[in-house]
Amino acid sequence: MEILILVLSFLILLSIGVPVAWSIGISSLLTMLVGIPAIPSFTTVAQRMATGLDSFALLAIPFFILAGQIMNRGGIARRLVKFAKSLVGALPGGLAHVNIIAAMLFGAIAGSAAAAASAIGSFMTEEMEKEGYSKQFAAAVNITSSTTGLIIPPSNILIVYSLASGGVSIAALFLAGYVPGILTGLFLMTVAAVWAKRKGFSRGKRSTLREVVRSFLDALPSLLLLIVVIGGIVAGIFTATEASAVAVLYCLVLTYIYKEVSWKDLPDIFLASVGTTAIVMLLIGTSMSMSWIMAYENIPQDITDILLSVSDSKVVILLIINLILLFVGIFMDMTPAVLIFTPIFLPVVTEIGMDPTHFGIIMVLNLCIGLCTPPVGSVLFIGVGVAGTTIEKVVRPLLPLFIAMIVALIIVTYVPGLSLWLPGVFGF
Repeated sequence: MEILILVLSFLILLSIGVPVAWSIGISSLLTMLVGIPAIPSFTTVAQRMATGLDSFALLAIPFFILAGQIMNRGGIARRLVKFAKSLVGALPGGLAHVNIIAAMLFGAIAGSAAAAASAIGSFMTEEMEKEGYSKQFAAAVNITSSTTGLIIPPSNILIVYSLASGGVSIAALFLAGYVPGILTGLFLMTVAAVWAKRKGFSRGKRSTLREVVRSFLDALPSLLLLIVVIGGIVAGIFTATEASAVAVLYCLVLTYIYKEVSWKDLPDIFLASVGTTAIVMLLIGTSMSMSWIMAYENIPQDITDILLSVSDSKVVILLIINLILLFVGIFMDMTPAVLIFTPIFLPVVTEIGMDPTHFGIIMVLNLCIGLCTPPVGSVLFIGVGVAGTTIEKVVRPLLPLFIAMIVALIIVTYVPGLSLWLPGVFGF
């Protein structure tokens, strides 16, 4: 009865337009009210929310969000686009490759797919239209490529997975994300090149060595942030939380050098960061309460037993989990999905011998696809809005890019070395 109430109330609340965080919190409360009186129910849900947020690692999230907001205003996107254009602008589908590479770099630096879709899309859509690319194709490329920054570190969602998994090393997760993230970007570039060639989109001018060097030097201070943050964590100089604070200081210095953010802009940047942080933390708090209730009802163990009874084949079990997560990603935002489903599926995959770090990359890469799909796909709505088009018109060019992401997901799922090679090199 409790499980039925939890699932049905959550789905009904979502279907009538209640925000995801509130839907999770209310359905958790309703489930508690079935078994215990009102006051203990309210107290338990509130306590689990507070306990879920009581984590030092979570302090990294508001700092990385602030760093991303500063970079979004500081002219970094434009410099990364210019550098990417000097490298691949002359290839078939050149500006599409520029969009993908710039989104990968910016998304990795900012740690936010939404920020990448907004910053890169607002600049690249117009540039691609000038060169004869359709607005819909530009939007589709921007939407899908922006999600790669969630796999390539530093990534807030990998920090959330570390919390949900019970302490998988954040440094190991960060290192594990590089190869799958780059692989996904390469698959997207392949599809973009084929699509551009079929549609007859023009190539850009080949850049001279001097132009490449000049654009690289202009973008170098921004790119160094990745080395400072990830290098510091891997070398043991600071934790991921301390690295996030270092990232904020570095970004402030960078904006002073670029002179594109003034003191008057800082209050708006701080306010936007606080708003985003509040949304993320509310999602985390309510999701942790739902996770606790599911653990209390023994749901993870029941699902583990069911999946292992279906098949003892690792290939089949991972396929089932991926299909479930693909479906979940369509209807649920990434943060609550990670917090709710990690405790459910992690015992299953560890039972069949999978490394928790590898599974974290699979889960995040899988749910990235959900960010590009309606009805909850936040990156889809941002990308469409920035491009000034509609979801219906973007669907056709999106489909081959979706397939590319799914192929990348399958390869990452069944070739664990892609995720575990770098952590192994650095002793994680």
